[in-house]
Amino acid sequence: MVRLSLPAAQSLAHFLRHPRWTRPMGLGSAESWALWRGATGLYLAGLLVLALVLHMWQRVMGLPSPDAFGKVPPALLLPAVTLLAPVAEECVFRGWLSGRPRALALIAGLVVAAAALWTVRDGAAHPVALLLLLLGVLGAALGWFVLRRRDTPAWFVAAFPALFMLHAVVFALFHLSNYPRITLALVPMVLPQLWAGLVFGFIRVRISLPAAMLAHALGNLAAVTVAFLVQ
Repeated sequence: MVRLSLPAAQSLAHFLRHPRWTRPMGLGSAESWALWRGATGLYLAGLLVLALVLHMWQRVMGLPSPDAFGKVPPALLLPAVTLLAPVAEECVFRGWLSGRPRALALIAGLVVAAAALWTVRDGAAHPVALLLLLLGVLGAALGWFVLRRRDTPAWFVAAFPALFMLHAVVFALFHLSNYPRITLALVPMVLPQLWAGLVFGFIRVRISLPAAMLAHALGNLAAVTVAFLVQ
């Protein structure tokens, strides 16, 4: 299903040196599937190398293991890891990489709503937080509908290289929340997520968002399988 290929490696390396916005070509051609297989194979190979190195780092530094799904019932663990997480994370972290105004409005509204929810996680909701939550949700829905015909603006294309790299860093640092306590020694532990953000971002931009979801699901499945086998 996946395989390493020189053309995919060259295409990924060129893109990461010079990230450039393009219209996704979709999964409707043999070329796109070949690129997907090659990029996903590179992701899995890189994940294996990073896992081996970071396992030693974790043991040497006495670091805790991540616990992203510790409260998920065992029966729901596999669907959560291979379906829910890939779809949700790709939509939030890479759905807006299309640069379409409606996608940007959607993610902006959801960020405002998420920030409002974060402020009330430990107590009663403040009226201002409830107002921001309402405005975020309504703004996201309205923006998605009103801006649906607008194309990617020139400013986004120009800023895309910086936005792409920033999104990968944010995606990696977000996964520090999987640990009970954040320290500088833990930062290298999210290198697999940084690698994932770069490769999934490449797949999303060059092929499609569903293609990135599929690669993400396969990567999560591989990681869970390895974790289960080494227990």
